[in-house]
Amino acid sequence: MASPRKRVDIQHLLSLGDDLLGVLKNPKDGEGMMKSLEGAKLLSSLCQVDANETEKSLEDYQKKIQSCKEKIDKTKDGTNADVEVEHLQHQFNEKLHEEQLLQQELRAIRDELIGLEHQRLSIEERRDMIKKREKDLARAQNLLSMCASVTNIIPDFEDPSKISGNRNKKSVEKFEFESTESPLDVCNKLWKMA
Repeated sequence: MASPRKRVDIQHLLSLGDDLLGVLKNPKDGEGMMKSLEGAKLLSSLCQVDANETEKSLEDYQKKIQSCKEKIDKTKDGTNADVEVEHLQHQFNEKLHEEQLLQQELRAIRDELIGLEHQRLSIEERRDMIKKREKDLARAQNLLSMCASVTNIIPDFEDPSKISGNRNKKSVEKFEFESTESPLDVCNKLWKMA
């Protein structure tokens, strides 16, 4: 039998379980969580589409920059190319600046996608944790019910310094053991009562 320090306050556990079930039975909480999850998925897919479009634009600008570089190289070979080179250099600088802006935008979108993914995982972890707690609570309630049914002894958790309860044969008999007794002695006495 477990030592007195390791005993679980069953009434408190049952009360917490009932509170948790009350919160989980509220359809607004579950619906809100599901709507948040659907919104996160929708936002994630929209951000992915934007990121793909930005990446395509970035590739187009890189092609244009390459084209400008080739034109610059060709004009450098020409005799009267200073004006054209200057014009092409200006175009090149503009395209390069646009590419840098697109890269910054792409980084921001990727960071936002990562944040949304973390939120989704957090919501799923919380949902799994709530399900596990419900399962544990149901298991504890079933165990207490089974023990009470088999032994006809209902524990009393009012005074944690004593081991006490009610024995229900044809009439209710109270019993009490001192917590200083060894767990083996208390267990043997309880079995004799049952």
